Amino acid sequence: MSAPLPEEPIQEAQVGSTQITLLGTAHVSQASADKVAELLGPDGLEVDAVAVELCGSRAQSMTDPAALARLDLFAVIRQRRVYMVAASLALGAYQQRIADQFGIEPGAEQRVAMRLAQARRLPLLLIDRELGVTLRRAAHNIGFFQRLNLFSGLLAGLLTREKVTEEEVEYLKQGDILETAFAEFAQDRASLYKPLITERDQYMAARLRQEAEQQGYRRILAVVGAGHLKGLSEQLEQDAESPESTIAALDQVPPPSRFWRLFPWALVVVILGVFAYGFTRSAALGWNMVADWVLINGGLSALGAALAAAHPLTVLGAFCAAPLTSLNPTIGAGMVAGALELWLRRPSVGDFGSLRDDVTSLRGWWRNRVSRVLLVFIFSTLGSAVGTYLAGFRIIDRLVT
Repeated sequence: MSAPLPEEPIQEAQVGSTQITLLGTAHVSQASADKVAELLGPDGLEVDAVAVELCGSRAQSMTDPAALARLDLFAVIRQRRVYMVAASLALGAYQQRIADQFGIEPGAEQRVAMRLAQARRLPLLLIDRELGVTLRRAAHNIGFFQRLNLFSGLLAGLLTREKVTEEEVEYLKQGDILETAFAEFAQDRASLYKPLITERDQYMAARLRQEAEQQGYRRILAVVGAGHLKGLSEQLEQDAESPESTIAALDQVPPPSRFWRLFPWALVVVILGVFAYGFTRSAALGWNMVADWVLINGGLSALGAALAAAHPLTVLGAFCAAPLTSLNPTIGAGMVAGALELWLRRPSVGDFGSLRDDVTSLRGWWRNRVSRVLLVFIFSTLGSAVGTYLAGFRIIDRLVT
């Protein structure tokens, strides 16, 4: 285990005519929040702007707790953002567990920086990359099964009521809650380190360069996690390409490989071809294969919906939808089941209001109607995915026996 870092390290960097003061903080330290208050207090630094290690969505969640009440669940389902929303909620549950253990809300120093910047009427610069982009780039860096392990481990591990371990505390003292939360469940941390840490160092350096060049600030105070201090300082010292091109490149989500784009359609062609061949052998064989497909695929998707405590009609809808949606890669069983559950059990204002507290416990995910819709989508999708392969093996086995 690494030795604890010195409290609140400070480094200076020069970008053109702009002096940038980098304050390294620990997200679970009251001392870090106090240091920010000192630097932005009456006897603190003379700065023209304050930068924080936040993206727009994370800043909004801090300053506008009611934002979740405006969440459009239909849009989340339609745009297939369920996994990102679920991961964000799980991360929030992890942060709440830390708050309960240490008596300080993670990111308290960022809140102080935002509050004092507003009080002093200083521009507030949000320099971190959007959380959703970071998560998608991280997922792209690992294989399917490692991705599944990461997501399931995130949900299971972050929702436990056990105290944060000593090793996790040391990571948090170094100031990056994303790396602490996600790297614990990755078999290969190097594949996650780049999108979670290195790329964000590059992104934040580019954002600081961009603001310095465009606005001509004389001095900026940047409040960042201590784990980013060294990398960010090195990035600012380098002769980098234009900030705009760096930001654009790091904001791109790599598309899936050509193989994975074509694979679902190829699978559909194979399944339909097997059905057709079965019917040419005999009508009875063909209908038996169809029955296997419907019962296995639909049954497992319905089982997933049932495990998520879905409405009985949602379970029935998952059973009926899965055999058909598995033959149409543009729509999934989870989209149908999630939309049905949302229609049958529309969340109340109270569900949205209590969502953050409810998702801190495993039982709360099932109790709250908002999070339960997400679970219905995820479980019915996984059930259909498993059912597609098991049913495929079953109908092929009928042909060869």
